[in-house]
Amino acid sequence: MVEEKQQEEELSDERQHLDDETLFIVSQTFKALSDPTRIRILNLLCTGEHSVTDIAETLNLSQSSVSHQLRFLKNLRLVKYRREGRTLYYSEDDEHVMNLLKQAIEHALHH
Repeated sequence: MVEEKQQEEELSDERQHLDDETLFIVSQTFKALSDPTRIRILNLLCTGEHSVTDIAETLNLSQSSVSHQLRFLKNLRLVKYRREGRTLYYSEDDEHVMNLLKQAIEHALHH
């Protein structure tokens, strides 16, 4: 009981004292999720790994637009890639953010 209360107090303290780096990361994450094109790309990557060409064709976007958005998402460590020959295959890289995205989509669908 005492241990539980202490853990709650520590968690409360952490929430009240967010440092600048944490605030920046959180704001950048929400910035990433504020763009409809990035949401479409992340939603597609929830289904598995896709090449830039596949993403562009599936979402009816230009390859340069997809590449630009993927670079933004990669810099935030929301996506990762692997190279096979000359082709880059992208996949999700942050389960927490992907769960947040899925919950937001669920919320929008049932609101």
